[in-house]
Amino acid sequence: MTPATIELIAAALFGVAILHTFSAQVFSRLERSNPRHAGVWHLLGEVEVVFGFWAMVLVVAFVATEGPKAATEYIDSRNFTEPMFVFAIMVIAGTRPIIQTAMRLVRLLSRALPLPGSAGLYFVVLSVVPLLGSFITEPAAMTLAALVLANSLFARQISNRLKYATLGVLFVNVSIGGTLTNFAAPPVLMVSGTWGWDLNFMLGHFGWKAAIAVLVNAAGATLLFRKELRRLAPTSGSHANPVPLPLVITHIAFLAGVVVFAHHPAMFMGIFLLFLGVASAYERHHDRLILREGLLVAFFLAGLVVLGGMQSWWLQPLLTRMTADQVFFGATALTAFTDNAALTYLGSLVQGLSEEFKYALVAGAVTGGGLTLIANAPNPAGGAILRKYLDGGTVNPLGLVSAALLPTLVAAAAFRFF
Repeated sequence: MTPATIELIAAALFGVAILHTFSAQVFSRLERSNPRHAGVWHLLGEVEVVFGFWAMVLVVAFVATEGPKAATEYIDSRNFTEPMFVFAIMVIAGTRPIIQTAMRLVRLLSRALPLPGSAGLYFVVLSVVPLLGSFITEPAAMTLAALVLANSLFARQISNRLKYATLGVLFVNVSIGGTLTNFAAPPVLMVSGTWGWDLNFMLGHFGWKAAIAVLVNAAGATLLFRKELRRLAPTSGSHANPVPLPLVITHIAFLAGVVVFAHHPAMFMGIFLLFLGVASAYERHHDRLILREGLLVAFFLAGLVVLGGMQSWWLQPLLTRMTADQVFFGATALTAFTDNAALTYLGSLVQGLSEEFKYALVAGAVTGGGLTLIANAPNPAGGAILRKYLDGGTVNPLGLVSAALLPTLVAAAAFRFF
């Protein structure tokens, strides 16, 4: 197909946005060296701002080339349910009642493992919590895992190597750990209804393979850093500010309600607003709500929706020219540069695909979901929570892709050879 002018502009801006994510640290250095315009450099150095910023540039270009009406119609045609959902689920999952409950569960499971120091807790967070994402959704699992890791590991004196290895395994495991069901992982959700993939199909074709890869990745990271983890005593988990059980149950109900109505923004945003009221009424039982982090992640994902919606003119022909084997590895590679749900959505629009091709597309998309911040919708949530503990206060893209490469290969082997 012949792309329209605005589609070419969108493709160029998409490429610029990807380059921008890899150069965020440059803007952070400019912020320190040029205090006069520190605010601008700080804004451009925020990884979560990148795609939202360039999406706004696209809208301006759209207005200039096609007119305000066409630009408005395009924005109205986009589905922003996912950014709204991730924002709501992040804020609720990041509250003291939910985090205390998650920490109790993690400690209970870790004490059952005969591992020294913090090794047991580390293994549980990188294995059980990502698999839990198949039921509470991947964004919620990512938020819980990142907050537990922040409190129990990242805030302590650990090596930068351990931090990035943990980030790589976490991102990959969350991406594949949501495939036990047909409603929790965005790439699966995009095709499950169209292709008739139910719970039994997901468990039989994806779930058990994903579980093996998740456990291997978590065990490998725990074994690799066993000496450093052994020296870290488990966090005490002080209950100086225990949350009353009725409030804990109420927050779990809020979390469950948002998950159940994940595809109905009017419903889950109503539940979220009610949650804000309860949090305000019982402020003494809450820490600071992560509203800023949630809004940044939502802005990131909304920008990806706007920019990604104009990439089908080159993505779809590229995918349809591939064999099943090529599409698996092609989808894994392409996922590093675009949201994996966008890839599977494009595949769902193509008629007459073989079952082998469908499996390869989704398997490849979730396999590559940990390579970059933009590869999978929950990744910006984890990055927003943990980045302040990393050098420069941001996630180094090359550091992340290096750390995620081996876990990605493990996932690829599980989906292709089992």
